[in-house]
Amino acid sequence: MNWVKSAARFLVGGLFIFSGLIKVNDPVGTAIKLEEYFNVFSSDFASFFGALEPYALYFSLFLVVLEVAIGIAVLINFRMPTISWILLLLILFFSFLTFYSAFFNKVTDCGCFGDAIKLTPWESFTKDIILLSLILVIFPFRHQFKPMFEKRIGDLIIGLVVVVNVYLAIHAVRHLPFIDFRAYKPGTSIPASMEPSEPLRHLYIMEKGGEKFEMESYPTDTAYHYLDIELLNPEAQPTITDYSVWNTDGEDVTGQTFQGAQLLIVIHYVDQADASIFQEINDLINQVEGEIGAMVLTASDEKSFEEFRHKVQLAVPYYFADATVLKTMIRSNPGLLLLKNGEVRGKWHFRDVPTATQLLKLSF
Repeated sequence: MNWVKSAARFLVGGLFIFSGLIKVNDPVGTAIKLEEYFNVFSSDFASFFGALEPYALYFSLFLVVLEVAIGIAVLINFRMPTISWILLLLILFFSFLTFYSAFFNKVTDCGCFGDAIKLTPWESFTKDIILLSLILVIFPFRHQFKPMFEKRIGDLIIGLVVVVNVYLAIHAVRHLPFIDFRAYKPGTSIPASMEPSEPLRHLYIMEKGGEKFEMESYPTDTAYHYLDIELLNPEAQPTITDYSVWNTDGEDVTGQTFQGAQLLIVIHYVDQADASIFQEINDLINQVEGEIGAMVLTASDEKSFEEFRHKVQLAVPYYFADATVLKTMIRSNPGLLLLKNGEVRGKWHFRDVPTATQLLKLSF
């Protein structure tokens, strides 16, 4: 049993560290996912979950750091009786969460591995069941694991892990993720990403005369009855499927964002945006005028944005986009993206507004 216990411990510890570090890289993304769960629970279970949404980022910071600390603790056999209980309670809770999401199709991506690895709801649940099985191997022997270090050294290691990861997580919140795993990372051509990498091929499941047939082109014979369709090359699907921009009249102006060099000022919602930075943003827009266009993308309503733009003297065209898309594009509110013919050349948090020289260099 020793090798089984050791294998289970290393797998559980390693998975917790891997999952935690990915989320430490982007705590805002985890907070957005928690908001989704709070919203679902508020409507399905109890309304008080809705009151937790404003604190999603704090819950996120706690959970992502806890995940890494638990992973390290398991690897060094630190306080295993207590850590085993925490592991068991956490995995039972998350197994329920992923099962509920999968069975009732509530949250289509659990965010278990951030944006680095996307899992379907049932894949997430399967992952949790495997983890639960491994933890159930560890749990009965929780008193038999001998600590690798004496208590004082163990406390110091876990303390350092917590401090370092709190620093990294807060830095990622106050700036941008260290590694961008999303579809709008620098170097991405948004127009190209909106198209399949190759023609999509489908398999049509048809029925005729009581027999089932599979064919790659839809039959012209009306005697065939449609049953189902499968995508044969899902890897060729567009990586960006929801990027859309429209004006105050509801007309699609997505193509305008792909024309030449454009500085996109992304404002998720004006009531959550930091207004103090707009003097610096306005100065930047004036310095690159004539070389780089500027426009605002927001999910706020027209009336609210008009009031806000007058308040901060933001005299550039503004358009509308879906809030989820804008939060995927950049975690900062406001945030800046530089596009050149639709290719993402740069992204900046509002605390890191670039210079005109930086923008002009990247726009060529």
